[in-house]
Amino acid sequence: MIMLEQHQKTPFSERMDGIPKSFIRQILKATQQPNMISFAGGLPNATKFPLEALQHATTDVFQKYGGEVFQYAITEGFFPLRQWISDRYNRKYGMKVTPEEILITSGSQQGMDLIGKLFLNKGDHIVMERPGYLGAIQTFSIFQPDISTVSITEDGANLMELSSRLNERAAKFFYTVPNFQNPSGVSYSQKKRARLASLLKMNDCWLIEDDPYNELRYSGSDLPPIKVQMGEKGILLGSFSKTIAPSLRIGWIVAVPTVIDQLRILKQASDLHTNEFGQRLLYEYLLKNDFDEHLSLLKNDYHRKLKCMLQALGKYFPANTRYYEPEGGMFIWCALPKTMDAYRLLEEAMKQQVIFVPGDVFFQQKHNTHYLRLNFTNSSLSEIDKGIKILGRLIKQGSG
Repeated sequence: MIMLEQHQKTPFSERMDGIPKSFIRQILKATQQPNMISFAGGLPNATKFPLEALQHATTDVFQKYGGEVFQYAITEGFFPLRQWISDRYNRKYGMKVTPEEILITSGSQQGMDLIGKLFLNKGDHIVMERPGYLGAIQTFSIFQPDISTVSITEDGANLMELSSRLNERAAKFFYTVPNFQNPSGVSYSQKKRARLASLLKMNDCWLIEDDPYNELRYSGSDLPPIKVQMGEKGILLGSFSKTIAPSLRIGWIVAVPTVIDQLRILKQASDLHTNEFGQRLLYEYLLKNDFDEHLSLLKNDYHRKLKCMLQALGKYFPANTRYYEPEGGMFIWCALPKTMDAYRLLEEAMKQQVIFVPGDVFFQQKHNTHYLRLNFTNSSLSEIDKGIKILGRLIKQGSG
């Protein structure tokens, strides 16, 4: 084996230096320990995967397509699945999306990667939310842009800050998770969506709208994607990972055909096409089953768990902690007393077999160590109560 001398340059590209590691992926290893209560990853509840229906759909796919299902396929994705997605947008929100405006991706994470490849040169300016989704921070950092951030308020991004960022320097795009934002849980109001679209169009800035949680609403009213108001400068990402099964790795991009054409070229160079068997399996499931009925069961379960965690937080956390009550999604965002360090709390909590994600990892500037993100979808009601009780006791001890 050839060993590199210390004085030699690394053979790896410069872009590797600026990519933040996924703290969440690192600590997920700890969730494999027996009896660990995990509030860490954004994991769906595996007991709610529609196993029997997916098993039947698998048999149907083999019977319907035979060996064809294992052949190479077109890059843009299985047409009937794209038609199903476009029909749902049109029926639910009154949009006019066509299958030609949809590209099936290997999860919405690949969608962000393709968008980064399409738009970003080194040093380009983009704007993101603060705190923001770690997966997006990781993905866009690969392309070495200059990232500025705007804070999140109770109804969405701070538009005064966004206007200031755009006035300081033109930006290629603004990236947002407008429904039950990861990690804060905040949803943009209709008024904020309209003002955001107007501001972006005025500044000739694209919108990248990442929307993996929109089907997981437990209270309040569904709101149409901001893309509706953005026209051709709006790009919408969606996913079946949070509603059906993440291992299928099936997401999509909605954009005008001229953008989809460019993204398709990039996807061809990346992986030729998304798993065709998975696409046909998923479509067969959607064809033979009531997706809304499945969502209703899923949402009822998650809503119970959200209420259980909120009740436990009110019961066990000290009064000097703050937390945001979301209308949907998978997370609760908590602020500890500013004298407390979430990493230290995590260290003590893991000794008692409870794990969560320190909020610091969701910020570009790593100094916000008194926040934590709690996932409520992947634990039982008893685990939620027990885990929050342990965290509450540790917080009281640490701030006492």
